[in-house]
Amino acid sequence: MKVTPTRIPDVVIIEPKVFGDARGFFFESFNQRQLEAALGRPMGFVQDNHSGSARGVLRGLHYQLPNPQGKLVRVAQGEVFDVAVDLRVGSPTFGKWESDVLSAENKRQLWVPEGFAHGFLVLSEMAEVLYKTTGYYHPENEHCLAWDDPTVGIPWPLQGTRPLVSAKDAAGKPLSAARIFERGDLSR
Repeated sequence: MKVTPTRIPDVVIIEPKVFGDARGFFFESFNQRQLEAALGRPMGFVQDNHSGSARGVLRGLHYQLPNPQGKLVRVAQGEVFDVAVDLRVGSPTFGKWESDVLSAENKRQLWVPEGFAHGFLVLSEMAEVLYKTTGYYHPENEHCLAWDDPTVGIPWPLQGTRPLVSAKDAAGKPLSAARIFERGDLSR
């Protein structure tokens, strides 16, 4: 596995070794020992999530507080613009974002640590997104950062169209009004 750091040191892009021939391909989509060595921390995933969305659907920017979730995100079908926003008070990258295009073709994954909001925009006709989480889903603890907050300034590749968002995501709060992670919120 190849691990590439991003502008936000805790967010990394992971590229598995892919073995292919005339029959198709094979790769390990998850290896706990290698991931722990690459991230320098123990990992304990407790839940796998799988979503399917049409072109132009934007999901996010979601996070849980309390009960934060780290997410290892990949795409099994299609292509998405995947984003992580740092919501950790005191972090030198607070309010900053990182992104990558994840696709079934490039097989890259994005590690989104606890303390970050996460979302994606579907770029292909259809996309299936899979992600492992380090914490269970607690709907009562879910929050949404506004996907279009100009303070955060994510340049979503919308090509002049409005994204399709849920009512919950349309009501996301700007960074100035969002609940954010204090130091004690991320202790395990």
